[in-house]
Amino acid sequence: MIVLLDANIVLRTIDTSAPLRPVARSAVDALRIRGCIPCIVPQTLYEFWVVARRPLDKNGLGLSAQDCIQEVATLKRYYPLLLDSELLYSTWELLVSERLCHGKVAHDARYVAAMRTHQITQLLTFNRADFTRYPDITILDPHTIASATSGIIA
Repeated sequence: MIVLLDANIVLRTIDTSAPLRPVARSAVDALRIRGCIPCIVPQTLYEFWVVARRPLDKNGLGLSAQDCIQEVATLKRYYPLLLDSELLYSTWELLVSERLCHGKVAHDARYVAAMRTHQITQLLTFNRADFTRYPDITILDPHTIASATSGIIA
């Protein structure tokens, strides 16, 4: 089973100062133990780049461009990157029109559009509420996933 990772998961797995880092890392490890394949899409990397390059005092990671480039390369080695298809835009447009999305939720709709075009049904995210408008996807809570195998993961 393929599971899409939200950028908030990926960001916390690399941010050594993030309080939720252990949960994010344990959840990803637990998925792998269960035989799942955690993956990313370009949207994950777009959002990662924005936050990683943002200054620390603006709720970012404060990475230099070179450090960010290296982190993105590492992420692409560690997680399968499922590229956008030609159907992504039309799928996204239909979603935002049907759900009357505006603001940040239009970015989240792009994740769902990618999930639909790649036939992925599960998303690991800390922001469950952002995706409840999409009943056709299963939202996985990192706390629940990580605690379900606590004691197995080092």
